[in-house]
Amino acid sequence: MTAAGAPPTPAPTSLGASRARVCTAVAGTNIALVKYWGKRDPALNLPATGSVSLTLRELGTRTTVRFVEGAGADSVRLGDVPTDDRVAARVRQFLDRVRQQAGITSRAEVTTENSVPTAAGLASSASGFAALALAATRAAGLTLPPPALSALARLGSGSAARSIFGGFVEMARGTRPDGSDAFAHPLDEATTWDVRLVVAVTAVGEKALGSTAAMERTARTSPFYPAWITANESDIGAARDAILARDLERLGTVMERSALRMHATAMAADPAVIYWNGATMSAMHAVLELRAAGTPAYFTIDAGPHVKVLCRSGDAPKLAELLAAIPGVSRTMIAAPGPGAHVVEEEAA
Repeated sequence: MTAAGAPPTPAPTSLGASRARVCTAVAGTNIALVKYWGKRDPALNLPATGSVSLTLRELGTRTTVRFVEGAGADSVRLGDVPTDDRVAARVRQFLDRVRQQAGITSRAEVTTENSVPTAAGLASSASGFAALALAATRAAGLTLPPPALSALARLGSGSAARSIFGGFVEMARGTRPDGSDAFAHPLDEATTWDVRLVVAVTAVGEKALGSTAAMERTARTSPFYPAWITANESDIGAARDAILARDLERLGTVMERSALRMHATAMAADPAVIYWNGATMSAMHAVLELRAAGTPAYFTIDAGPHVKVLCRSGDAPKLAELLAAIPGVSRTMIAAPGPGAHVVEEEAA
């Protein structure tokens, strides 16, 4: 068992600090269709429930990691700007786990670019830590099998475990206290499934309450939380069956139900966790009206105010135009199912 909570695997071979590589990896963000909300072990970032998600092609993170001998401290930059202390500390803690597995002590230079707003409810941490997990392990001379990489990414962000894989992905809750069975696996890469996710951005800037704090408050104070946990299992099974059958209507029904249950549970916390704004509500109603008129489209909302809508690719432009006209929607984006985390550049340092 590794310190990172990964499933048992043959011990990876470390190249050592003197032969470390520079590695750049890309990971797509993923949107949970069946939500996870709450943690059974915050220290290991173990989810209280399983989840099902869709990894996206157009939205994500590109991260470069270089380990440098003799450097005094890790350097963490978002684009050309150093990250704030909170984010930097989170990344450094993650890098410590990689160093421990690789048997190295070198400090790292990390440069990240996001194509989604950071900490705004668009799952930037999922793509961010998935890209970091892949780039950092490869730069440290490790080649981890996908389940182990997924479990490692989970330690940075619970949803990052899913972005290791492409298309539709299921994340296991796991039952072991050490987290060795809590990792994701692919359900359907969806390269030939004619679906799109339309994203309506309904706010700017970081959300007022982060997901981790909101989950903890919900689990501690919401009277609906036990029922949320109980209902999750059947939703996962229903979503899995719908994906394998490529049944958009069945999948859409489950994903809307899961989103509404999650937010209802959070709203019942004390004090209430409310991420929605007026544009969120208007977008949901627009989707309901469009579906009543015959267009199969289904919404979901993560821990934020933005609305994501699953639909057929041919309906996506019409849906994006409809949502963009709603007051309070600043822009819309259309995203296709995308690949899992992958290396785009690698070289010996």
